[in-house]
Amino acid sequence: MSQGRKHIEKNPSAEQTPGAAPGSAPASAPAPSEELDLQPPRGTRDFYPDEMRRRNWLFGLFRETAGRFGFEEVDAPMVEHASLFTRKAGEEIVHQLYHFVLHDRHLALRPEMTPSLARMVIARQGAMRFPIRWFTVTQNWRYERMTRGRRREHYQWNMDIWGEPSVEAEAELLSAMFTVLDALGLARGKVKVRLNSRALLEESLRTGVLAKRPEVFAPLCVVIDKLDKIGAEAVTELLCDPAGAVGLSAGEAESVLAMLAARSLDEAARFAAPDSAALADLRRLYALLEAYGIADQVPFDASVVRGLAYYTGVVFEAFDAAGSLRAIAGGGRYDRLAETLGGKPVPAVGFGFGDAVIGELLEDEGLWPALARDVQDVVYAFSSAEKPAAIAVATRLRAAGRRVELALGTAKLKRVLGDADKAGVERVWLIGEDERARGVVKVRDLAKKMEHEEPLKG
Repeated sequence: MSQGRKHIEKNPSAEQTPGAAPGSAPASAPAPSEELDLQPPRGTRDFYPDEMRRRNWLFGLFRETAGRFGFEEVDAPMVEHASLFTRKAGEEIVHQLYHFVLHDRHLALRPEMTPSLARMVIARQGAMRFPIRWFTVTQNWRYERMTRGRRREHYQWNMDIWGEPSVEAEAELLSAMFTVLDALGLARGKVKVRLNSRALLEESLRTGVLAKRPEVFAPLCVVIDKLDKIGAEAVTELLCDPAGAVGLSAGEAESVLAMLAARSLDEAARFAAPDSAALADLRRLYALLEAYGIADQVPFDASVVRGLAYYTGVVFEAFDAAGSLRAIAGGGRYDRLAETLGGKPVPAVGFGFGDAVIGELLEDEGLWPALARDVQDVVYAFSSAEKPAAIAVATRLRAAGRRVELALGTAKLKRVLGDADKAGVERVWLIGEDERARGVVKVRDLAKKMEHEEPLKG
């Protein structure tokens, strides 16, 4: 699950312009005399130890939450056949692909995980027992215009349920999303999940302004997905552009915007057929969300449509309540994706939860935990003569499952003790000439500020 965005911008530092004609030659290697750029390519990140500790903590919560909901982790190649992403016509994501031709194969770095999951399901569809619950934590790539929390590479937690047609699946996924938000320390109300149904919108439009042109529903969704970004006036211009893909009249565009203004199911019902199956599904979903205790955190918003063409039913997006950031997460139902890619029909629903925006929100709220190095013991030899004994102690501790740093070289004891204390190390094992001669090792407990001796050979 992910969001499509604007066309590719020029970036002379890119290795090869993503979205260029397949087969274009890659940039030549820099001459030896050129100065090496020490920054990562624009839109990407290095992860030094402190950032890596934060990343591992966040991903650990993703994995723990998924496990608590009975989901199993899967993965797929970062490089896929480009056709897996380009077959979904009319999406801006196609223009944001990092893609290339190698040995006559047109390949692309994955911009999102859902098509790869669909490919995996189709490959073993006949042998699978549905429903299946899968989750992933993957790195994805899109060459798009960057804003706060938007990068060209990002990591994303996906949770997907395949083979369950009822909105019970949506309710379970939304509960998982709030479970991780709670685990991150975000108070209820800090994040709202706006929810709508593309099926309800499609029902209403195809009996109204799109009755004679149902095929323009997908491009219409791409346009109205920009409502929050460019405003109603600009959306109206795009909907009414005679050269555009939708081509509504001014009156028709006004009718569409009136539908998108609905902020309750009762308001939405004014535009729906009396026997609307989509509206009935939404009422059932909110009853389930009430049972989960999160209905008040999931306001209905008819303007939420999501830009990707494969969505078919309920769609939702999570935003910080202050509205200062882009979407934290988003997803919905995509019952026809497997069929679109050549498989048998199978209902599916899922969400994608990115690492970049939630990281910005945790920073704003002061919720990143203090994460020290995960070392339990440090072993220190006063001279090279004690190194073999220190190695033996470190080896024994590691074999027992302890996380041990062996002090290397000729580091000063004062610095070793200071670094150990800052890192939250539990014990420092000290071996000097006297200890080696007596066959013992001195153990300093940093928390209790006490010392004792143990035999060198445990």
